[in-house]
Amino acid sequence: MIDINEIPEFYQGYVKKLKGGTLMEDLDRTGKELASLLASIPESKGEFAYAEGKWTIKEVIQHIIDAERVFSYRALRFARMDKTDLSGFEQNDYVPVSMANERTLDSLLDEFLSVRSATVSLFAGFSQEMMKSRGTANGYSFSAEAVGYITAGHCLHHTDILKDRYLHAD
Repeated sequence: MIDINEIPEFYQGYVKKLKGGTLMEDLDRTGKELASLLASIPESKGEFAYAEGKWTIKEVIQHIIDAERVFSYRALRFARMDKTDLSGFEQNDYVPVSMANERTLDSLLDEFLSVRSATVSLFAGFSQEMMKSRGTANGYSFSAEAVGYITAGHCLHHTDILKDRYLHAD
């Protein structure tokens, strides 16, 4: 487990949700937990939003996928010792153009599984030196390893939201 002080404060809530495992354990566990949850959701519920102006289940899944891709790109740049400051991304701009609601839950699950597999492969290929390499994204300085924990924690955060606000909101 990474020292929470290595994580920018903005992201600490995600990482605190993890149970203290290794990065690879956390990526595996959070990926399986989300995949299991998604496999249990009927297609008819995919466009459900728990309140006016909130994302649908499909949009939440697409957001998790998009964020994981952005986080992985950041980790790759940091691990390769690229010192270019990286910009942030505006999640609320991504969702409306994602066309998530035009897709099936199965297709989103397949994409998540592919992206998570690529994320695991990416981090598995990093040496300890690469994991400790630091970079800056969205004004925050952190290591490639920290990005991995943020990725796992972000997935868990949204899995919990899906469970608590979407699937128990009926």
